[in-house]
Amino acid sequence: MNDRASSAWRVIDTGLRRPAENFAINQALLTCHQEGASPHTLRFLRFTPSALVGFHQNVEQELRVDYCQMQHIEIQRRLTGGGALYFDETQLGWELYLDKHTLGTADMGAIASRICTAAAEGISSLGVDARFRPRNDIEVDGRKISGTGGAFDGDSILYQGTLLIEFDVERMLKVLRIPAEKLSDKAIASARERVVNLRELLGAAPRMSHVQQVMTQAFAQAFGVGFESVADMNEREQEVYAEALIEIDSPDWVYQHNRPVNEAPMLESVYRSNGGLMRACVAVDRARNHLKQVWITGDFFVSPNRLILDLEASLKDTPLNALEHNIHRFFADRPAQMLRLTPTDFINLIHLATTEVSEACTSDSASGEGR
Repeated sequence: MNDRASSAWRVIDTGLRRPAENFAINQALLTCHQEGASPHTLRFLRFTPSALVGFHQNVEQELRVDYCQMQHIEIQRRLTGGGALYFDETQLGWELYLDKHTLGTADMGAIASRICTAAAEGISSLGVDARFRPRNDIEVDGRKISGTGGAFDGDSILYQGTLLIEFDVERMLKVLRIPAEKLSDKAIASARERVVNLRELLGAAPRMSHVQQVMTQAFAQAFGVGFESVADMNEREQEVYAEALIEIDSPDWVYQHNRPVNEAPMLESVYRSNGGLMRACVAVDRARNHLKQVWITGDFFVSPNRLILDLEASLKDTPLNALEHNIHRFFADRPAQMLRLTPTDFINLIHLATTEVSEACTSDSASGEGR
């Protein structure tokens, strides 16, 4: 697969689609790239009105489902991590499908820096001063104009971003599950000060085709390659796409991280790590001082995606006094890519939720001795 780096790369515009279709294409292109059935690819895409959660997020925690349903905004789950987003026709998505050899590293921070710096150069050629802002944003004068993220599949990587051509900040805030006070006129004005779009910066929205052209040129220069435009996916990609769409275009996929009501946890915690906001919900056996089960969600990035599910499974019925040791052992036994996350972040997250239980257990024990 390494000889693909020296040949022309492919650029494809898959047009305006429903979110399930866009993510099924994600899966098809990433899977086929890993198989060697796809060349290195730059893809442009657009969404019908969509509320999107990151792979590790809980829909009910992140989105106003009732508002989305009333406004005919489709809810979907991305293949990559990160936070909840609102997409519509006024935004342009861009994606790169490459391998570790081409990028020269498997470190997600270094990958983000290289790709986002190139993307910022392309955006700047439109007449603005766009710059990469770690960990994974592109900004203009301190205001976000593009958010990005990535996922690995073996040696292959999907790295994707969103460019704001035009943007309705107020609608985005109504889609996201945030406190009511943040929907005030003052809060909306404050949000507008933190994000910016090309229409606001340039006085008029540039043509989508022109934006795609300058972005393609920027990536070509950054990687020293040429691009060949194609109209559609190849036969193998179409086959994988059809299979992926069946799985993704379903409630089971969208709501997979929502907990059943009869499994509601006892306690919750929120922890802001360097790698993103993390949430834990825990069920604890107070009599034995054991962690019965933990559910971890948030806007962080890890690869492989099932790492969190494996961690949750490994921690079932863990003595609380063995929690730290077991988490360190879990990560020591598994290769993982984590963007600015460490095992200690997971320890701190779960510890926040379990400390109150541990203290309660100790108090109950002390009271019992006096009876």
